[in-house]
Amino acid sequence: MNNETSFYQSPKAGIIMRQLWKAAGADSYILSRSTYSDQVKYACLGGIVVATGFMAAMAGGYAFYTIFEPKTAEVVDKINMVSENVMTKSTHWPTVIQSSIFGLIWGLIIFNIDRFIVAASGKGDGTEKITWKEIKGSVPRLIMGLIIALTISKPIEIRMFQSEINAALYEKQKDERKKLEEKVNILYNDEFVKLDESLDKIETKREEYVAKVEEYDVRYQKEVSGGQGMRGKGEGPVAKTLKTERLRWEDKLNSFDKSHEAEKLALLDRKKDLQIERKNEIDANKSVAAGMDGLLERLKLAHEIAGFWISLFITLLFVVIELTPIFFKMMLVKGPYDFMLDNTKDLIKAKNGIQVVHDFYKDKIGISRDLVINHKVKKKHDMIQAQNEINEHILAKWKEDQKKKIDENIGDYIQDIGKESND
Repeated sequence: MNNETSFYQSPKAGIIMRQLWKAAGADSYILSRSTYSDQVKYACLGGIVVATGFMAAMAGGYAFYTIFEPKTAEVVDKINMVSENVMTKSTHWPTVIQSSIFGLIWGLIIFNIDRFIVAASGKGDGTEKITWKEIKGSVPRLIMGLIIALTISKPIEIRMFQSEINAALYEKQKDERKKLEEKVNILYNDEFVKLDESLDKIETKREEYVAKVEEYDVRYQKEVSGGQGMRGKGEGPVAKTLKTERLRWEDKLNSFDKSHEAEKLALLDRKKDLQIERKNEIDANKSVAAGMDGLLERLKLAHEIAGFWISLFITLLFVVIELTPIFFKMMLVKGPYDFMLDNTKDLIKAKNGIQVVHDFYKDKIGISRDLVINHKVKKKHDMIQAQNEINEHILAKWKEDQKKKIDENIGDYIQDIGKESND
């Protein structure tokens, strides 16, 4: 190596740095021959892109788990006590596996989109100053970055306030369950009242017969024991009359029980069925209340708990992380890598016969445009045009020759044509 090229040796990049260059959409072949500052710039850009993809994978996986986690129990039933002051939510492992796969795919999608945004952002005007023209040109990329930042920040925000959200969700679920239970009770109470009234009527009438039987039984016992009118002990005429009356009322009681047995059993069965239905409704309401443990409900509670400003600053943090590479590239001053990259592009264009004349003309709105000349296409086009001109010349000469033959002897010309047709 001569003295003209030995004054600086490009540092050798490791595997991790090369992968970060690829993540930033940079040319590793040129960067490996550029300055260390250029290598670090694009490694940092790639690091931000990789970090964004990683955070997107985590956020997407958590959001997927929150959405598809079984909602068959209240929040408090899904929380286990690890210690006196620490609570952790029980884990549903099948959903964890599905969420991990989805999170990985989502992270790769965001990583690829981010990589495209950073790689396609360009260098701006090559100065540290961010001009309004550069911002206008980057609006589509800024909008995409903003949307990505929002999708990443919200699931992470939910995870940050998980304990507070669980407590608020539990209270909300309790209130909702009470409301639904009150509605169910109101719905069934009327029927229960009617059934109880019918059963009370039967029971009241039966108690009248039972009271009569007991009354005559007491009077009979007193008469037999001699305690009534001091007529002496034993079953006399009065005792026999009382016994007869008692048996008559007992027959009425048995007859009443027999005639109302089916009705009473039907009313009791109906009451039992209604109790089962009400219990099923209440159990179903528990599932409805448990279903309030979704992503949207947690987002609402996160905003209520954190407040507008805290939620805003968390979102802005991820917006800054996501949009930093775009603004960073606007602020980049052109370095050796950029000039070598431009030179390589021009060499490739020249090798393939492509010529670009910069600022060749202005369009209708006054913006300077480049003229692109593809010499290989132009050469092919010129060859085709030349061949067409030759063919036209040959055809013209042939026509002149045929006219000359006709003028000299039209009979021979017609005879020759006839022979050609027969052949």
